[in-house]
Amino acid sequence: MPQKRRSQSWAELKDSGNEHFKHGQYGEASALYSQAIALLVKSGKNNQEDLGILYSNRAASYLKDGNCAECIKDCTAALELVPFGIKSLLRRAAAYEAVERYRLAYVDYKTVLQIDCNIPAAHDGINRMTKALTEQDGLSWRENLPPIPTVPLSVRERACQAASSVPNAQHNRTRAPEKPGEDSLKQALSLKEEGNALVKKGEHRKAIEKYSQSLKLNSAEVTTYTNRALCYLSLKMNKEAVRDCLDALRLDPNNVKALYRRAQAHKELKDYKACVEDLNTLLKIEPKNTAAQKLKLEVQKMK
Repeated sequence: MPQKRRSQSWAELKDSGNEHFKHGQYGEASALYSQAIALLVKSGKNNQEDLGILYSNRAASYLKDGNCAECIKDCTAALELVPFGIKSLLRRAAAYEAVERYRLAYVDYKTVLQIDCNIPAAHDGINRMTKALTEQDGLSWRENLPPIPTVPLSVRERACQAASSVPNAQHNRTRAPEKPGEDSLKQALSLKEEGNALVKKGEHRKAIEKYSQSLKLNSAEVTTYTNRALCYLSLKMNKEAVRDCLDALRLDPNNVKALYRRAQAHKELKDYKACVEDLNTLLKIEPKNTAAQKLKLEVQKMK
């Protein structure tokens, strides 16, 4: 008789989810994390830290897939289990930012900096939110902020101890990643231009390879993300297009191409609500954008 296959433990499912996440298989990763969460809850073990990590990991998968609502929900669950978790706060802040809930994003970024003032992603987030909120509410934008929680001293001390336990070389890489050198920037630009030339020939898969190589050298170039998103749309790889647009919008929250291409991807994924939200945001920036107006009318008929 064939042997009965042993069912996986929650820890094995978590590890498997981590592997899928590393390989960009975010849907599969979130499904595995969901199974792990269900098993751990069913076991009745009151292991809040492990459960918090699972929720935070699944939130990361949702964020990569552009599912900001579920990301926010999971980060909130993780923070209820493990208050002031830096990863959960940063992921929730990024999701809030992506759906233009700038005040809540600001609060989360600010909370992270109370825990550890040396996190570049939080500093960058604060700068973006300050700019967005000033444009939205004027100079009195701080008056409309929700309360910013006070981080207990014990949490800050734990974060400080954790940071000091990281070897110097690794710590430096984590805290202050080096900006691309001039040679890297030139090479990244050259690869991007090669990608652009391939797009003109209709060779979208080859263009994606060039854009991906370019982003490895310079991950701060918004147009490379939006160009690669265009290729993904052409190949019906809509979830990948959503992810690239999300990365572009983190760098430039008012990027019209990223908003339009993400709206196109949402339409193909039949997420009409998210599509219209992106188009409404775009039309606030460019009220006379005829392509966005036309797409909005199309989608509203489908709803």
